[in-house]
Amino acid sequence: MFTQSPVRRVLGRVALCLAASLSAGIQAAEQDVIKRSFCVFDPVGANGPLFAISKSFKPVALREGVELNMRAYTDEKVAAEDFKAGQCDAVLLTGTRAREFNKFTGSLEAMGAIPGEKEMRLLFNTLSQPKAKPFLVNDRYEVAGIFPGGAVYLFTRDRNIDTVAELQGKKIATLDYDTASLTMVRHVGASVVGANSANFAGKFNNGSVDLAYAPAVAYTPLELYKGVQPNGGVFKYAVAYMNFQVILHRDRFPEDAGQMVRDESVKRIEEAYQIIEQAEAEIPADVWMHPPSDDVADYNQMLRDVRLSLLEEGVYDERAIRLMKAIRCRVDGARAECASS
Repeated sequence: MFTQSPVRRVLGRVALCLAASLSAGIQAAEQDVIKRSFCVFDPVGANGPLFAISKSFKPVALREGVELNMRAYTDEKVAAEDFKAGQCDAVLLTGTRAREFNKFTGSLEAMGAIPGEKEMRLLFNTLSQPKAKPFLVNDRYEVAGIFPGGAVYLFTRDRNIDTVAELQGKKIATLDYDTASLTMVRHVGASVVGANSANFAGKFNNGSVDLAYAPAVAYTPLELYKGVQPNGGVFKYAVAYMNFQVILHRDRFPEDAGQMVRDESVKRIEEAYQIIEQAEAEIPADVWMHPPSDDVADYNQMLRDVRLSLLEEGVYDERAIRLMKAIRCRVDGARAECASS
């Protein structure tokens, strides 16, 4: 069930990192308690795993002089809007939804930009350094933490859909607020079926769509195996790399609060990667679909073409795209794109 899942543990680490860090950032040994609100996106709501774990660290924050008012949101869009309207001091969102608050960090889930864990580790370590702060702040907001959610894979109800050509005309549950996802689905000739993080699994499991995309940590808690069984599979090729982001209103926290979150996250990051690894291991071996190596090169080029197109359209931040290319080429200098400047 959802409450016993890798998702709970991944998001739990995010919550604990935020709690320890924000409370450390607002020292109040002998002063009045500071009240701050933290809006938590949880598809299950106040009875969900993320919100439950978030509540568990309220006493920790209170010992540091911060009284956290936790609010659960089942609709991520509403959580983002309330944060933007100033009704939340901090918010936890998926990386794609966070793009409206920081274009740089909102570009980190760019199609094919982070192929795997090695690249994500380098990116995480780079953005955790104090010198990276200018990329994480703007006039109103600071991205205080970025946490890995794992590679995003295609889930299909039919294993015969195993090439790009086979995607033509097929229905894909697509985040309808994400320009990048909409562009990618249309690029391969598939049909967009609008969805969000709360309902895409249901659409996939009940057969309303032929395919969906998600990280491995969603497989068990969202019961994606119901849609995969008996004839489907999970295509083991990372179309993107999911992340979660903690965003603060800069004027409501001390200047160094964001860096404290990042410093704390460094101490816990190995646990997140272990959880992702475990989630991938829990997907049965016969469910995975492995693309031929020759096809992988074609997929890489296709995602690169879409990524650069979205960059030209202004969807992605050029600095982020350049940084992630440098990281990809550092990990694998033999990539075709690395021959160009």
